[in-house]
Amino acid sequence: MKFVDRKNEISRLTALLNAQQPVFVVVRGRRRIGKSALLGKVLKEDDVYFEADRTDPSEQMRQLSSVVSSVFPGFADARYNNWKALLTALNYRTGKRFTLCLDEFPYLVENDPSLPSVIQGLLDDEKEPLRYNLVLCGSSQTMMYNLTHDEQSPLFGRADADMNMRPIGLPFLQEALTLSAKESIENYAVFGGVPRYWLLREVSDGLRSAIYTHLLSTMGILYEEPLRLFKDDVKDTVKISTIMSVVGSGVHRLSEMASRLGEPATNLSRPLAKLIDLGYLEKEIPFGELPQNSKKSLYHIADPFLSFHFKFVTPNRSFIELGRRGPVDVFFDREFNGHVGYWWEHLCREAVSGNSLEGVLFAEARRWWGKVNLDGEWTDVELDVVAESLDHKTLLIGECKWSGGENGRLLTHELERIAAALPFAAGKTVKTVLFTKTRPDEDQGNALLPEDVIGLLKEGNGFRLR
Repeated sequence: MKFVDRKNEISRLTALLNAQQPVFVVVRGRRRIGKSALLGKVLKEDDVYFEADRTDPSEQMRQLSSVVSSVFPGFADARYNNWKALLTALNYRTGKRFTLCLDEFPYLVENDPSLPSVIQGLLDDEKEPLRYNLVLCGSSQTMMYNLTHDEQSPLFGRADADMNMRPIGLPFLQEALTLSAKESIENYAVFGGVPRYWLLREVSDGLRSAIYTHLLSTMGILYEEPLRLFKDDVKDTVKISTIMSVVGSGVHRLSEMASRLGEPATNLSRPLAKLIDLGYLEKEIPFGELPQNSKKSLYHIADPFLSFHFKFVTPNRSFIELGRRGPVDVFFDREFNGHVGYWWEHLCREAVSGNSLEGVLFAEARRWWGKVNLDGEWTDVELDVVAESLDHKTLLIGECKWSGGENGRLLTHELERIAAALPFAAGKTVKTVLFTKTRPDEDQGNALLPEDVIGLLKEGNGFRLR
């Protein structure tokens, strides 16, 4: 698969490793996010890359010595009884600076918790300063973050850079897999921004084939993927998985979650915060409300892949285990378009946030829900996209559709009717926008299609409505 994006990361890491003095760098991010691929783009032939496993420390040191010997012949001839001896010995192997990268670093610490203290000693030794770059990489987001951010950690505050690799954006999925705009959005709603998942999709015969091969099958590589992700960062994977299942089934309010789980809401605050920190959940509040004051908070799965898994795999696990595809097909055909529609809304809000439409620059876009007085009757209303211009003069209100065949005139009229009743729209110029899968009938010139949204996501330089 074509290597896409990560230009900023490559540029930053290259500059660090070629600085005048040796550097200490931490590279972190969830499993399969592309950390090793990034390092492969930056490391040179005379650098040392070592991917750790869960063997005991003596075997880990033997394996690392063997890898070092491929760059510095004879290094493995000596026996190193501890990490300090091995890492110190590297200081004397060359007069030319190189980079030592220890990938899956949490596995090394798991078997020898003293290793961070050893590295601290090497970094702080003024008599014999470290002569090589040291890069620590790992998939345990919590452990790697705490490595340099926890005041109790020996390496607190010592990193020259802490690179948190995040999922790659939708436009790059389209580029990597050579898909149409519509296909890109459908694929993104399943595989999100994780490059390894894209590779599995690339070698499959279409999206549906990839889903049934890798997710909706007991033999699928991604069938148990959430559990692997959770094991990297949490001890109580059962509780975390249960919360994700509940949210994935459509329970989004804290009180309803607590009722479903049969425990006080206060017991959920810590695991929910953990899932938000990991990027697996997000807390949503309506447009115009402050997080600390809002009583309307909703929790949603923040990652498309996990969203798909807990919506389609978890509730159908019994049928999948039995190999009964019929009920799974029925569920998939009924729910998939709505699932894509949810992520279409998410992408539309992302496309508006911080971008310019018709020469107006907008702040963060959010959903809004509440009651408005329509023709003398208080009515529950949900708006898919609401954003205010940075100068506070213009309000964008948008409706997202992923079905096709909409009537642009009727949808626009309804948005205008709702806007006239919104208290926060008073005194502002209201701009109504339709985000549709296909161009609507009776188009009012205010529709953004998949290719337009992807363009905004990629370029971020504004858009002129037709």
